[in-house]
Amino acid sequence: MVGATTILAQKEKALLDTSFSFLGERQQGKVRDFYSYGGQRITITTDRQSAFDQVLGLIPFKGSVLNELAAWWFYKTRHIVPNHMISIPDPNVLISDDCQAVPVEMIVRGYLSGATKTSIWHSYSQGERTIYGLKFPEGMVKNQQLPNPVITPTTHAAAGSHDERLTRPQIVEQQIVPKEIYEEMERVSLELFDVGQREAKKHGLILVDTKYEFGILDGKLVLIDEIHTPDSSRFWKADSYEDRLKAGQEPDNFDKEFLRLWYANQGYTGDGVPPRMTDELIVQVAQRYIELYETLTGQTFEVYEYPINSRIEIAIKQELGL
Repeated sequence: MVGATTILAQKEKALLDTSFSFLGERQQGKVRDFYSYGGQRITITTDRQSAFDQVLGLIPFKGSVLNELAAWWFYKTRHIVPNHMISIPDPNVLISDDCQAVPVEMIVRGYLSGATKTSIWHSYSQGERTIYGLKFPEGMVKNQQLPNPVITPTTHAAAGSHDERLTRPQIVEQQIVPKEIYEEMERVSLELFDVGQREAKKHGLILVDTKYEFGILDGKLVLIDEIHTPDSSRFWKADSYEDRLKAGQEPDNFDKEFLRLWYANQGYTGDGVPPRMTDELIVQVAQRYIELYETLTGQTFEVYEYPINSRIEIAIKQELGL
């Protein structure tokens, strides 16, 4: 376990953003900085912490956890669908194929849960029974397993904007994505989720729900962004799930749902100015991310000293031969 002292010693120097003029113009997402260079895409995963479609602060070591865990999953799922990864020259850097992004996020859910306004539990608790065009039965309780995993697609919002619900008919009829491509996205998403759930189960975890993003490269569907990380997915501890469900308690989790619930308890769900993260919260989020990485991969997370901008720049230049 990485201690609180180690984490807090780095909080003021954690990676907020990058500025590498030798790569050209920078684009920014909620968590990642992007550059296009020589037909490739260079992605730097920062330590920015997002939730409710807002950037809330910085979590030391978070960027490298996300990047390295996503790479681990990319290797494990490449038999299902090609992905954009070319190399990982630095813990925070991904060099990938520069794909044309599909403007739809595929959210796969295995449980009736969630704290955000786009979650199916939020809609269900408000009395809705047809959500994202899907029918849900009466009498379900929060965090209950669904009969089968469901796909609830959303738009891909820019930083500072909110994702919006979509339905399968909307996507096809409005030609947001060609019908045959969307059908392949559905099939691949469910296969990826199945692999993720089975792998999580081996390590005493439940993969609750997740987000997949896709791109098109040479006319073919490609998995992009990240996969089965604590930013894009929710994981619960399997051994305590049933008892806590029966008691009406939130499951023990290994993801940023803990962060969402903390903010929700402060009365913040995405609108207005978010409360400032406490040191205790920063430590707990960092430790959960690191522990999930170690639990799934079986590898010890290597901590490092900040700032890391120079380290990243050297690694990129070496990889690109600059």
